[in-house]
Amino acid sequence: MFIGRKKEIAFLSKKYNSPNAEFIVIYGRRRVGKTETISEFCKDKPNLFFSCRECTDIVQRENFSRAVLSFNTPAAEYVTTFNDWGDAFSELAKIESDKKTVVVLDEFPYMCKGDKSIPSILQNLWDHVLSHSNIMLIISGSSVSFIEDELLGVKNPLYGRATGIYKMEPLPFVDAIKFFPNYSEEDKIIAYSILGGIPHYLRQFDPSATLEENVKDQILSKGGVLFDEVEFMLRQELRETSVYNTVIEAIALGNAAFNDIYLKVQIDKPKLSVYLKNLIDLGIIKREFPVLTSPNEKVNVNRGAYRLTDPFFRFWYAFVYNNLSLLEGGGIERVWKRKVQPNLHNFASKAFEEISISYLRELDLQDKTPFEISAIGRWWGNVTHYDENKKPYSSPEEIDVLACDEKEKSFIIGECKFRNEAFDLHELDKLKAKHERKGIIYYYLFSLGGFTDTVKNLAEKEKNIYLIEPSEMLNR
Repeated sequence: MFIGRKKEIAFLSKKYNSPNAEFIVIYGRRRVGKTETISEFCKDKPNLFFSCRECTDIVQRENFSRAVLSFNTPAAEYVTTFNDWGDAFSELAKIESDKKTVVVLDEFPYMCKGDKSIPSILQNLWDHVLSHSNIMLIISGSSVSFIEDELLGVKNPLYGRATGIYKMEPLPFVDAIKFFPNYSEEDKIIAYSILGGIPHYLRQFDPSATLEENVKDQILSKGGVLFDEVEFMLRQELRETSVYNTVIEAIALGNAAFNDIYLKVQIDKPKLSVYLKNLIDLGIIKREFPVLTSPNEKVNVNRGAYRLTDPFFRFWYAFVYNNLSLLEGGGIERVWKRKVQPNLHNFASKAFEEISISYLRELDLQDKTPFEISAIGRWWGNVTHYDENKKPYSSPEEIDVLACDEKEKSFIIGECKFRNEAFDLHELDKLKAKHERKGIIYYYLFSLGGFTDTVKNLAEKEKNIYLIEPSEMLNR
């Protein structure tokens, strides 16, 4: 069953229904669901779906020739394989159909790897032939750096030719949890915190099995589809996998600042910067700044925090990587009971923060927030407090959710608690002490375990306090 991707399908449909030829670039990290989404879009349309492979250029061209000639184009009467790519691509314009034909070159970077002149050939044919034909050309790729830096770069022949460019992101929370319709609200959030929005990962969990059974069978068991997934993906995308393992582990252990990562891994700073950039391009990590950070501050390489963005990588490095020997020896039950189960709620708390931020973004789009949100995200920094003698002192604080309007006069301050205890008044008081914002303040409290009667009563009296439970977030 195909789940989600309404925005992507709508984007492609709008382009398909235009009166012109279209040249669409769709890209995104491996496993994000590009091929499946494009295939779903192509179902009711005449299409040539060609999956590029890692093979020699001759074999690639032979396979592509057969795909093109299967449409009984004029050349099919006298050739079985085109002698060059120019002839092969030119034949696309000769496909006859009552409807616009969708031509898909899936994993296009593999094709270019065999013959680096292909972008130039395609550019020339698009300008003079294909742009005047009745086709919709879609090229897709998982190599984000190749698509962004080379294919779409200013100096590349195809620069400016695409009529649509779409970077696919993981499924949002509201779509990802549709893979587990029978799970409790709590388990849906935990499952999402483990697998994120990557369709390939989500499909590995059996919706009829419990969360515990799925984690044990698919992730902790040698032979499970996801047991070797991280190492497989790193080997597919990167060369120095041992170095990248070291860098990712350092970040997973909480080393977020550039200098902290450097001290942990002891790699030359220029090289470390390249490794981090490559991991960002793959969608494995991100460089995050406190919300409201100025553009000038973001330029400084020592500012910001590096975090694992892929939830499954976070889980794998937290619970699998350091227990590989034990797991390979059959110690699945021990790792589950001693490592995973006691720490699942704490692990899922980060995902709960992201879900809460996403929820507020949706409310804002529906004009259901107290003001129009201009910026939203996490915040961390030093805050001035006063001791019992009213002497000021500074201490580091973190705010799970901070949002503001364009003029920074109105603020949402949010706290996320992913635990089974009720959110109490003491925690609300601590939240109020975490910030020094001047303006109109609204407090949004997100809690798995609900709220104490004291907090509920206070929210009734003070209209700037909003109480949000998972049921409201999941059923929107």
